[in-house]
Amino acid sequence: MVEALVDGKSASLDAAAGRAAEILGAAKFPIVAGLGADVAGTSAAILLAERLRGAYDHMRSPEILVDLAVFRQAGAMMTTPSVARLQADVLVFVGDDLSAIWPEVMARLAPGEIPYFDLEKARRKIVWIGPPPGAAVEGAELVALEGADLRATLAALRARVGAKPVAASGAALAALDAAAAVLNGARFGVIVWGPRLMDALGVEMALGLLLDLNKTTRFTSLPLGAGDNAAGVTQTSGWSTGFPARTSFGRGYPEHDAWKFSAERLIEEGEADAALWISAYSASAPRWTRRPPLVALTAQETAFGYAPQVEIRVGRPGLDHDGADFAREVSALVARTASAPSAAPSVAAVIQKIAAALPARAA
Repeated sequence: MVEALVDGKSASLDAAAGRAAEILGAAKFPIVAGLGADVAGTSAAILLAERLRGAYDHMRSPEILVDLAVFRQAGAMMTTPSVARLQADVLVFVGDDLSAIWPEVMARLAPGEIPYFDLEKARRKIVWIGPPPGAAVEGAELVALEGADLRATLAALRARVGAKPVAASGAALAALDAAAAVLNGARFGVIVWGPRLMDALGVEMALGLLLDLNKTTRFTSLPLGAGDNAAGVTQTSGWSTGFPARTSFGRGYPEHDAWKFSAERLIEEGEADAALWISAYSASAPRWTRRPPLVALTAQETAFGYAPQVEIRVGRPGLDHDGADFAREVSALVARTASAPSAAPSVAAVIQKIAAALPARAA
């Protein structure tokens, strides 16, 4: 049986969808937020936002935009984990949060069984900028660059790669020079980072280092991105509207503004008067202090700051139902077959029911 609550009381899926339609249809400017959904759910959510003349945003937008802001201005060279695994003789890790972002990252980047560069004979080298305490990588030579400021360390390393002076001496300078020698001697290197500790300036510095290295050798990057299908949502949004999340249909056409259409800002400043929160991958909840009418589609028990008027339990893509989303393993969208099929409806199915129940004036 589908689990749904309306004003805290058990209700049928149709009744919950109908009440959700009333709330969203009555709003002057609703926001579709969270947006932790697969490709089908994201497409349905964007179409609903368009019909309601509202906006949509992803819960991981601050992390998404760290990389995207730089890529849109300067471009980027990127690869996949498989290419890094099979071809890279040098990896540059940035930050101590890589395993927290993607727990399988070390296993996925371990040298391949048939490495192109004979890595079993010449050990892979790793330069780790801001490593966790006691960092070690089995089967690899590690050069650690300590420093709380990742941007400053990247800048100093970039300078030493180009044989330029830096404000460092002693052991710090020796470590920088050792790392620079590893990078300059690489046959094929990959810079790996996540969006939690890196800001736009840090990403820009990493890409600048990459460009400098490509003057004499081959280097590329592997940004790990954010969770909750952030990359899949960004791609789906791109082919749907031409823009990433934080896009509005308030003027009757898609309009993107990373500040203006932030869900948190719209809610906190009272510009959005109702919200649809979607989280099919994690127990994430909005952190707003204001309390507009809320419709929530969640895949598991979630602790909300205030009770949603409507809460519908949805399935998780690839677990409860088939779906397509972004897989870090291959850096592409993949189709997933449900591993434990259940009666829980998909985000797309619930949104279609809500859309079908919308008042005529909201059409």
